[in-house]
Amino acid sequence: MRSSPAQARRTNQGAAPRFQSAARSAAFSWPAIILPVAIPVVTFLAFSPVLQNGFVNWDDEAVLLNNPHYRGLSLTHLRWMFTTFHMSVYRPIAWMTMGVDYLIWGMDPFGYHLTSLLFHCVNALLFYFVALRLLRIAIPSATDCATGLRAAAAFAALLFALHPLRVEPVAWESGEDNLVAGFFFMLTLIFYLRGVVPNLGSSGSIWMAGAWLSYGLSIISKALTVPLPLALLVLDVYPLKRLKSNPKSWIEAGARRVLLEKIPFFLVAIPVAIIAVLAKQSTGGVATPTQIGWAPRVMQSFYGVAFYVWKTLAPWDLSPLYERPLPFDPWASPFLFSAVIVFGLTLTFILVRHVWPAGLVSWVFYVVVLLPSLGVITYGPQLVGDRYSYFSCLAWPVLAGVALLQIWKLRVVQRLNAPVFFASIAVACTVLVGLGALSWNQTQVWHDSETMWLRVLNLDPRSSIAHNNYGLILGKRGALDEGIAHLRKAVEIDPAFNTAFVNLGDFLAQRGSPREAISTLRHAVELDPNDANSHNTLGNVLAENGVVDEAIQHFHKALAIDPRSAVTRYNLARVLAKSGSVAAAIAEYRKALEIDPGDADIHNNLGLLFQSQGDLEQAVAEFRQALRANDKYTKAYFNL
Repeated sequence: MRSSPAQARRTNQGAAPRFQSAARSAAFSWPAIILPVAIPVVTFLAFSPVLQNGFVNWDDEAVLLNNPHYRGLSLTHLRWMFTTFHMSVYRPIAWMTMGVDYLIWGMDPFGYHLTSLLFHCVNALLFYFVALRLLRIAIPSATDCATGLRAAAAFAALLFALHPLRVEPVAWESGEDNLVAGFFFMLTLIFYLRGVVPNLGSSGSIWMAGAWLSYGLSIISKALTVPLPLALLVLDVYPLKRLKSNPKSWIEAGARRVLLEKIPFFLVAIPVAIIAVLAKQSTGGVATPTQIGWAPRVMQSFYGVAFYVWKTLAPWDLSPLYERPLPFDPWASPFLFSAVIVFGLTLTFILVRHVWPAGLVSWVFYVVVLLPSLGVITYGPQLVGDRYSYFSCLAWPVLAGVALLQIWKLRVVQRLNAPVFFASIAVACTVLVGLGALSWNQTQVWHDSETMWLRVLNLDPRSSIAHNNYGLILGKRGALDEGIAHLRKAVEIDPAFNTAFVNLGDFLAQRGSPREAISTLRHAVELDPNDANSHNTLGNVLAENGVVDEAIQHFHKALAIDPRSAVTRYNLARVLAKSGSVAAAIAEYRKALEIDPGDADIHNNLGLLFQSQGDLEQAVAEFRQALRANDKYTKAYFNL
């Protein structure tokens, strides 16, 4: 039976969309599968040299090597993780990931670096979905260009993931908290974007609840993500367009609803921000206005804002440490030039906001997220740090993805010829390859402590911390004279560098210069009477030179400052035992074991004291405990 022309037209008209849809699905299904797989794989390959790296003497010793408290997930370990301000930070979730690492890998650095690398690969994948959703929202017409949309999102994700600024948190094991926080940071963005622009049939409230939870986990992994709620308000203005750019309009009914949904974020953010500041203050890590005035803080902030933009564009000569110069002149040309750049960029973005709103939004997002790291609240010796770009610089790859998507759209509608299009794609791929190569090389800067500090000194010969830490490396391998030379340079650059004076005094004592060693250590104590390590080291050198009573006094002062120092109690116990106070020595050894029950030296020495008292049963038990802690501890085998 033949159909009429009208029927035929209706049939063809009905069939065409289905055919086109099927054809489009067949043509564009591969990017949806290949790109999400390729992103973490490429990232893993570019950063794979970190798997050959060890731990470094830049916080890794205090965080991991000399810290037994994170090693496990028992109730005792978890209680410590959720209550400690160790290293002046509050990061219980990050401690938990390190606890898992210890349970799986022990103290093998390979496993810890593998965990960090996998976190970064997953974060790159999550950022792909963040960028994909932002591009869809910002450019609704791009849904007709599915391959270009996914390619642009993948380009953005790889720009973020492969950039050498990402190397520090991946290669530096003490920086793993950035990656853990980054995982929940990305999830928060994904959940939030799904919650405010839900798909058909999905519940926005469930996604929003997920955003609140993820944000809470993020900030107790790393408090630097605290400003995220403010950044979400920026996204509400553009591209979400849930708020008008004029804040005066935010009191309207629709706007109030948007603001109210931020309350749970701030209810979590405010107490964690307070805890983070208290954590820094608990160890004296936050500089007071008398120590560092407001002019240096403001100019350091301008420098930081300009620094990460510049290093995003020119990612070479990256250093593990950008030390605050001494003396710090806030009116020096780098700081003044940075202020001019920041004001210039801000003014430019404001002037073009009507034709290019994404520029101003990206700039505000960047500055808002960077706020805790800028130096207004000054802590630590660093002027800036590559790790601080992990959250703040997310906007720039998205802008680059927008540019690539626009090029792709012009090609689809035949407004861009093929040679120019493919040349643009080639440039984008070349940029990614170049960034990957730079990151490959940068990961090897962190291979070991010596390589790392030589890199710092090559870029900044006046880094007192680099001279101190490199001097420690030299001294520990027996090159005492070279180590002492670097330590003298450290205290010459920074005459208030208490730690360098302590290390210098220690090395002088080892070299056989006890008089100069004691004088140097007394100066260290004068510089910082509340530094437990200064008192402990001075106590050791005094005891070795027969000044026992004064040594014991310094050990007690150290314990008054830090009662949880197993090393100090161990040293005090040794001196007490030598002076004949065996019962007091046994008591100190027992207290040391309460703090660090896995220390073989303490068990062995305690066993010797029990043996000297004729208590062979207790002595045998302690020697066996020493061997359980270290089955290669020959002294305990001999004593047993």
